Amino acid sequence: MAKEIETLEAVVRTGTGKGAARQARREGFVPGIVYGDGSDPVAINLDYNKLLTRLRKGRFMSTLFNLKMDGQDDVRVICRGVQKDVVKDLPTHIDFMRTHRNSRISLFVHVEFINHEKSPGLKRGGTLVAVRPEVELNVLAGDIPDQIVVDLSGTEIGDTIHISNVELPKGAKPTIDRDFVIANVAQPKGFGGGSSDDSAEEETEATEE
Repeated sequence: MAKEIETLEAVVRTGTGKGAARQARREGFVPGIVYGDGSDPVAINLDYNKLLTRLRKGRFMSTLFNLKMDGQDDVRVICRGVQKDVVKDLPTHIDFMRTHRNSRISLFVHVEFINHEKSPGLKRGGTLVAVRPEVELNVLAGDIPDQIVVDLSGTEIGDTIHISNVELPKGAKPTIDRDFVIANVAQPKGFGGGSSDDSAEEETEATEE
């Protein structure tokens, strides 16, 4: 069964530029733009309170939306940027990219770790070090996964979990070619030599090269 696509409502904004955007904010809207798919960009306004409520639910940047605009055909969009006030951390502008169910897009997907209680290493006092709490995947726009799941059953102290150890959703593939580390089960801090964060730091450094 296909996942129901969530709807966002917007109105087309007349006028562009900073003046029109400021006016929209004064009237209780968040200005935005819809672009891509070979069509001209469209300036829009979204209801501030409704948008803020949806942003606080989470995973806004990895959700495919059906955008409804008066006088125009509905379009499938994904958010590509939310600008926020640096002091209040509240939305001031939003960017959407047009897409289709069969379009391929790259985005970050949350990693969910399960079965902690079935990990002998964690039971013995080991520490789960999440090197990548999110993984960038290339997916079909119509099949964006809510998360990828890492099963910790049977993991021992010293075990490393690579992306190749994880069953990815159908049609999804990592944007990085190499078999990168997602997490490891490190020995307890203060036990033996080295910190439980050493391998995480090494992996982070490798990704930044």
